[in-house]
Amino acid sequence: MQHHWKELIAVDRYTVQSRGVLQEVDRKVLTLLYQPLIGCRALALYMTLWGELELLDGQEATHHRLMALMQCGLPDIYSERLKLEGIGLLDTYVHAKEADEPKLFLYELRPPLAPDQFFRDEMLSVFLHRQVGRHLFIQLSNFFARPSIDETKFTQVTRSFSDVFSAVPAEQIVAGLSEEAGPELLEGKDHIRRDEASYVLDDDVFDFELFFAGLSKQLVPRRAVTAKVKEAIKKLAFLYGIPPLEMQKLVLGVIDPAYHIDIDALRRAAREWYELEHGGVEPRLVERVQPLAYRTMENIEPRTKEEQLMKQLETISPRQLLKEISGGAEPSLADLQLIEDVMFKQQLLPGVVNVLIYYVMLRTNMKLSKKYVEKIASHWARKKVKTVKEAMELAKEEAKTYQNWANEKEKGTRTVRKVVRTEIVPDWLNMDYSQPDDDDFDVEQARKELEERLKKYRDES
Repeated sequence: MQHHWKELIAVDRYTVQSRGVLQEVDRKVLTLLYQPLIGCRALALYMTLWGELELLDGQEATHHRLMALMQCGLPDIYSERLKLEGIGLLDTYVHAKEADEPKLFLYELRPPLAPDQFFRDEMLSVFLHRQVGRHLFIQLSNFFARPSIDETKFTQVTRSFSDVFSAVPAEQIVAGLSEEAGPELLEGKDHIRRDEASYVLDDDVFDFELFFAGLSKQLVPRRAVTAKVKEAIKKLAFLYGIPPLEMQKLVLGVIDPAYHIDIDALRRAAREWYELEHGGVEPRLVERVQPLAYRTMENIEPRTKEEQLMKQLETISPRQLLKEISGGAEPSLADLQLIEDVMFKQQLLPGVVNVLIYYVMLRTNMKLSKKYVEKIASHWARKKVKTVKEAMELAKEEAKTYQNWANEKEKGTRTVRKVVRTEIVPDWLNMDYSQPDDDDFDVEQARKELEERLKKYRDES
């Protein structure tokens, strides 16, 4: 279990540096493009660290200072920090000292993507559209656009370096370097640099082994799948739910005779594929099902209730699960948005999210509490949970801790009742801890209702 206080406490020290010079346009990009994706608190943390960059000027401070500046607790700072890391705006390093000494954290701010990079990024641009709607998306896109100029109507007259500057004899260059710019001038320092901002998708979101296994090396040589192409394939597969065998066809359709894969053409092909598959409906993560590579019950006949539930959660989308739990009614937009945010920001697979939904529904009187869902999701993301089985086992192991999270803001005390089991239940839910806040809520009855609804869905499908 990775509690925030095991990784970070208030007396731990920190310092801030930047991966380059942050500019005014970065503030606009952060506020208008990133904020709808990460939320105002994560943006506030980034802007605070940006201010600290100049104020501290390389000095160290404790996290008490950060808590005072932001007027919030350390758990909030920690959870918002994870969002910044996940979307590629922050790199965090830690210098672990002696066991009884405070840690030293280095927070390295990464600049956001430039506007053109952001709107070319298939995943970020699509989810911005989902968050703000078509009208505001177009307004934001136009705000960061500039009139295009037809350069073919102009003749370039730019002079080269050698046209403007006279050559310097080599011996003078060498002498000058040895006398004036020795390496000792940069000892303990680095020149300011600026890399392209980026966020990372794990390789395991896409089965490249299967993808390459079905491709002829004569048609698509491995060298054609460059690092940029590979990253594009991962993002498109994650966004549109494109399986490896379908991705093979898309790549074959856009590779040219020189074995160059046009990433823009691949993006268009992916969108067209999705529109054909889903009738033009905008892609939604909540419609996904667990990838085959992460199903543990794919070719196994369930023998127990637990295995039956595992197989069910591996083959149903989070949206469909919410619908079945609601007795066939469409899930609320708030619930769908919460689950989609979790899938996008924490990069949890659909089957894992299904376990999260099932678990939270049982423990909180059939309600999806936003903070509770996000806290467990963040823990599972750090634990790199990928399968339904792993999620169920972790839910069982950490049951008491999760219940404490649910109760941590309670005021006063309440009577604790033990769960009375009247029938065999899935092993992963055989937990001995207090009931949810509502004393009238029967977790056993809720579990029965969930099983009945899911059984109805299995029978119909």
